[in-house]
Amino acid sequence: MRSIRHSARAVFGLLVTVAAFPLLAADYPAPKEASWVVRDFRFHTGEVLPELRLNYTTVGEPSGEPVLILHGTTGSGIGMVNPAFAGELFGPGQPLDASKYYLILPDAIGTGKSSKPSDGLRTKFPKYNYDDMVDAQYRLVTEHLGVKHLRLALGNSMGGMQVWIWAQKYPAFMDVAVPMASVPTEMSSRNWMLRRLIVDSIQNDPEWMSGNYTRQPKSLQFASVFFGIATSGGNQAIFKAAPTRVKADQLLDQRLSAPFVGDANDHLYQWASSGDFNPSAGLERIQATLLAINSADDERNPPEVGVLDREIKRVKNGRVLLIPASELTAGHGTTGQAKFWKKELADLLQTAPRLPR
Repeated sequence: MRSIRHSARAVFGLLVTVAAFPLLAADYPAPKEASWVVRDFRFHTGEVLPELRLNYTTVGEPSGEPVLILHGTTGSGIGMVNPAFAGELFGPGQPLDASKYYLILPDAIGTGKSSKPSDGLRTKFPKYNYDDMVDAQYRLVTEHLGVKHLRLALGNSMGGMQVWIWAQKYPAFMDVAVPMASVPTEMSSRNWMLRRLIVDSIQNDPEWMSGNYTRQPKSLQFASVFFGIATSGGNQAIFKAAPTRVKADQLLDQRLSAPFVGDANDHLYQWASSGDFNPSAGLERIQATLLAINSADDERNPPEVGVLDREIKRVKNGRVLLIPASELTAGHGTTGQAKFWKKELADLLQTAPRLPR
């Protein structure tokens, strides 16, 4: 292990709503958003949803080399088309130049515009996990988009955890795998405890009413702000922003009073879906060249416990990029800023071998 510092059969229903977004950056194509409906999707619990809508965003043309990009919890595909991420990657000459690559950014089950509890089923929506999300993503990419092989699968946070699953579940489907802000082991420690606290806070709120609330429970925003401060931001950056009690109170008050867009059942499902995550058993099956990118100040995946350094040794072509902590990093949120790792990604795409197809 080397550590670096610094067209498918028409068996399924189709619902396509393509909308070209305004250019979010002057130097790469406008993203396009669409949806596909899978009939009778079976979840790991055995539950079946008659129609599962999978929303997705693409940048670039289908003639380009396919790249899959996966978002974090409570996020969406289009949410990753922002200056700090897409603005550093998708333009001419950048690592994921959209004139060369076909960039696919799905909304995971339960998020964005994909099917989710708030669509109407509330707590009758099937209980899903990360394996269900990955299975749905694979079907979207292969059955609907007709992709036979990926040059790269890259994901951040929840998306990073899903890349660990992708790389071992479909080992010959991608040349390069880049899981970020994640570790390939059982959900545990502070990471799980604080996720469970969000779930418990919502379910124990009298306003939740077993998921049949008429207004959003107050606990949702409070628990979300609590989780964000506890598990993201970076110690140095937060101290720089709030070096006194007065400034700390101001920062906290801003977050607690900010407009909050979210649904309690959706959030509950999203956080609970990580509970059985544990891809550790299949690490030896990974064939792709794998670069795990984490930050030294990641509150959810602290490098000092040695988990990633231990597990990466089991990945045949795996290595780690650990971004040093500073006032400029943001803890678990660091990897959402591509400036910290885009050079290493560019080098990797230039050198990683192509697997037999």
